Amino acid sequence: MSGTDRSVTAVLGPTNTGKTHLAVTRMCAHSSGMIGFPLRLLAREVYDRVVQIKGAAQVALVTGEEKIVPDGARYFLCTAESMPVGKDVAFVALDEAQLGADPERGHVFTDRLLHVRGRDETMILGSDTIRPIVRALLPDAEIVGRPRFSTLSHVGPKKLSRLPKRSAVVAFSAEDVYGLAEMIRRQKGGAAVVMGGLSPRTRNAQVELYQSGEVDYLVATDAIGMGLNMDIAHVAFAALTKFDGKRVRRLRPAEMAQIAGRAGRYQTDGSFGPLAVADDDGPAFEASEVEAIEAHTFPALDRLVWRNARLDFGSLGRLIASLGVRPEHARLTRSDDEVDFQVLKRLAREDWIIERANSPARLQRLWAVCGLPDYRKTGPDTHARFIARIFGYLTEGTGRIPTDWVAAELARLDDVQGDIEMLANRIAAARTWTFAAHRPDWLVDPQAWTQRSREIEDRLSDALHQRLTQRFVDRRTSVLMRELSARGHLLPTEIDEDGAVVVGGEAIGRLTGFRFETDPAARAGEKRRLLAAAERRLAGELVRRAGLLASCEDGALALEFNGSLPPRILWNGARVGYLSRGPDPLSPRVRLDRSLADLDPASRGAVRARLETWFAGRVERHLGPLLKLKARVDRDASPALRGLVVQLTQGLGCLARAPTLPLLSDLGEVDNALLYRSGVRVGATHVYFPDLLRPEPTRWRLALWAVAQGLESAPPPPAPGRVSVAIDENAPRAFYEVAGFWPIVTDAVRVDMVERLVKAMHKQRRGSAPFVPDALWIQSLGISQKSFSQLMRALGYRSLQQEGRTTFAWRGVPAKRPAPRAAPQSHSPFAVLASMKKG
Repeated sequence: MSGTDRSVTAVLGPTNTGKTHLAVTRMCAHSSGMIGFPLRLLAREVYDRVVQIKGAAQVALVTGEEKIVPDGARYFLCTAESMPVGKDVAFVALDEAQLGADPERGHVFTDRLLHVRGRDETMILGSDTIRPIVRALLPDAEIVGRPRFSTLSHVGPKKLSRLPKRSAVVAFSAEDVYGLAEMIRRQKGGAAVVMGGLSPRTRNAQVELYQSGEVDYLVATDAIGMGLNMDIAHVAFAALTKFDGKRVRRLRPAEMAQIAGRAGRYQTDGSFGPLAVADDDGPAFEASEVEAIEAHTFPALDRLVWRNARLDFGSLGRLIASLGVRPEHARLTRSDDEVDFQVLKRLAREDWIIERANSPARLQRLWAVCGLPDYRKTGPDTHARFIARIFGYLTEGTGRIPTDWVAAELARLDDVQGDIEMLANRIAAARTWTFAAHRPDWLVDPQAWTQRSREIEDRLSDALHQRLTQRFVDRRTSVLMRELSARGHLLPTEIDEDGAVVVGGEAIGRLTGFRFETDPAARAGEKRRLLAAAERRLAGELVRRAGLLASCEDGALALEFNGSLPPRILWNGARVGYLSRGPDPLSPRVRLDRSLADLDPASRGAVRARLETWFAGRVERHLGPLLKLKARVDRDASPALRGLVVQLTQGLGCLARAPTLPLLSDLGEVDNALLYRSGVRVGATHVYFPDLLRPEPTRWRLALWAVAQGLESAPPPPAPGRVSVAIDENAPRAFYEVAGFWPIVTDAVRVDMVERLVKAMHKQRRGSAPFVPDALWIQSLGISQKSFSQLMRALGYRSLQQEGRTTFAWRGVPAKRPAPRAAPQSHSPFAVLASMKKG
């Protein structure tokens, strides 16, 4: 121990005291220097700063996974584990020296505190809790107190919705961090995420996301308590307990202060407190804890973790024994929690390990391999198996890890697809190979593998940053929350050709016709804000579109009806109106879609008039024969004709014949002639307009019928060209009648095809003698033999089995023809067929 070196200065104090800045300034004043940091991230941050001062040619970065060492380097920024302890430099500093109490890494910081010295000056940076230990271990060192430049104050619980901007929310598990970040995304527009498990590149990108002001909130684990300097005004604790690897315990006041101390910068005050969730006020600070944090007074550390640095490589047993040596000084203690030591003890149980670790060189190599960090957090047992495989390769053959294995492992990791957890796991594995590639005697061509593994880690880190941003940052909502309330009128609003609405460079939704639709992924709270923003910015565009609609061509409008109700009127594919029940089926009312509700009265009136004109024209085009017949029947027409036309109107051009027989019997020659000229055909089973059975008139008739019936749902219209359809048991029978189909048990057949069948069967049969129908009829109707038999029975035939064939015989008895009133014309099926035959 170097306790007599008067060049050692210990700079101790709470967070936000500028200790790191002081060390960098002092180092740059010397001809050479070295600083050891607790995090690779912090080492890289300070490296970039010193490069700006001294130039890249004079500055080196040395970590377990990254080495940038120019030939003329004079200033070294390192992680504590990677400090080149034998290097002669004028200045040395150790940052966060209180980490010497950490059970896993503490021995490294203790060793550097005791043994690593600068030629001219050595500086120990840390918390004031280490003061008694420094005094005991380095009695001649000068101890300088460094007060905090700003005030840190405790405030009451704050709900997530009431968190001030530039707040950090701290939790202690990935699950809690992700859950809180998602809640902030919904309410505030987004949050950056910082956790110890992220790669340094990803953490840097997330920190920059926060520092740039793109998001105003940060959700993190206690990783922010060490070395991350950010513009944080308030720290909210979501919990005050954490799992430390062995048990769940309450944070010590010093740990609370380390995290809370991130609030405030330089002379800007900060605050801390619990995060209130729902009706819970969150974790409660004890009065003594609040007092200690605000006053920066904490119980001093009583011991640092120490491990013997003079290892005995005479045998495996002697190596383990030398690692287990206990310290003599009362302020030092031995911990067996180091991962490398646990792995070594597990490997020492393997006979083949004992056999191969048979020389000092082999033991040194084994111990070096045990030092490979467990970035994947697999635990000592699993990590030991991985270490054993590497040691096996290093002690056989060429003494190098096989290139094929490394290539296959890296190829498997070189995949940027997957979720956040998958990417984080791949990054951890890639860091393992980056570390291994920095050992020049482990791989063939280590420089190439270093570059390859680093490229993969960088790609994965960029992808992870992208996933985190996509999941936890809604840039649109962030823009609106940050800028719209104060200067939203200054933000340009653009509407792309496809209807995308862009405010201030961020797409907030899509305008389809007159309907603004937010992103389906937006949450309820986000949607309300986006709709409010759209309402303020789109009024002029909606008026402009109303003018275009009021003067549009007929081809720009269409009726949407595929079974959904009510039928909609579309303008260039966008909904602008719908139909509701009117005085009769042919005269429904045209209503405007609710997306047009915000238009001024004049614009609404112009749009309504245009839709009504278009609709009347379409009805006349598709249902013209029925409209003309209705117009021709005046008050002087016979009651029977007027009654029949009323029923045809209600049925929208197609009626079952049987219920109309009394009216048909009362029709005179003039009535029949008018019906025929109007396109009405009286068939054996139906009275109908053949021209209205075409697909588009049928679709319109069904739409008007569904509106007149007040239905909430209906089957879609039959597909064009279909002459038969399967019957939906839930559909009203009248649906098929209006569609022009005759429902028969399981199938419905189009009525004009039924009439053709009746005519064909009348020609084919001879009285009541059985006959075999032409098979082409079954095919033309598109129904099964069973359905055809049901149809024939409905027409008055009975089926017989003769010589293995199905035959049909007429079983009906012609109805007695009713006495004519105006003209001797019969409408019985036989009379109709007779007239067909005679014609």
